[in-house]
Amino acid sequence: MPAQSEARLVPLLASFPSVLIGYSGGVDSSLLAVLARRVLGRKRVLAVLGTSASVPDAQRNLARDVARRFDVPLEEVRTHELDDPDYVANRPDRCYFCKRELWSRLSGLARERGYAILADGTNADDLNDHRPGLAAAAERGIRSPLAEAGLTKGDVRVLARSHDIPVWDAPAAPCLSSRILYGLSVTPDRLRQVERGEAILRTAGVRGDLRVRHRGDEARIEIARAEFGCVRAQSAEIGARLLELGFRRVTLDLGGYRRGSLLAGGEPAVEVLAALA
Repeated sequence: MPAQSEARLVPLLASFPSVLIGYSGGVDSSLLAVLARRVLGRKRVLAVLGTSASVPDAQRNLARDVARRFDVPLEEVRTHELDDPDYVANRPDRCYFCKRELWSRLSGLARERGYAILADGTNADDLNDHRPGLAAAAERGIRSPLAEAGLTKGDVRVLARSHDIPVWDAPAAPCLSSRILYGLSVTPDRLRQVERGEAILRTAGVRGDLRVRHRGDEARIEIARAEFGCVRAQSAEIGARLLELGFRRVTLDLGGYRRGSLLAGGEPAVEVLAALA
């Protein structure tokens, strides 16, 4: 029930003297920012959006729109994770180095501006996922009010909907680097390929969670099985446009969208949509 979730979260937020929120515009950080703004008032809350090549333009624009709609004070801070060789190396712990960079910059900003608490949008379900970035947050003493109040992802979506937050049902949107095959270095060019590839699928009408997994020469499309028909009906155009981005082969993952597929062992069955000779 939304009322029960809110009853657990609001008193916790009210106990904060002031809070700086690591904000992405996703449903979790949006709910946290909107409720913190309502509970603490405008002068005691600041949402900060980290920007870099790993964050798609569409996500940044959405984050700005939500903050504007709910009068949440927003600042943007440029992050430089692509200057870190450990991040660029793209091992399974890549997220740790990204979050270390982000929280280093936000911690300095919080000290400079006098915000007592730093917080993120981690929810209770996230604590059971593969999230190396949580270790970086723990090192900086970052609070996670949603998780502390026991809110699951489902609770967050229901509560966000009750407050008319437009991203309440938005698909999960981790950074673009999460689409690149582990061991394949993260570069601005590869990030742009992923961003443009996923935009092509959205333009084609694909709904829900989707990923263009960057596997070097191959773009592997992961979408819900219910969306297979949409892609197959436009396979020639979609395939051609993805090849234009620099890929040599475009495939559809027949296992469908699933979280953490890059960590899974084995090779799923795929359907080839396009390939260069």
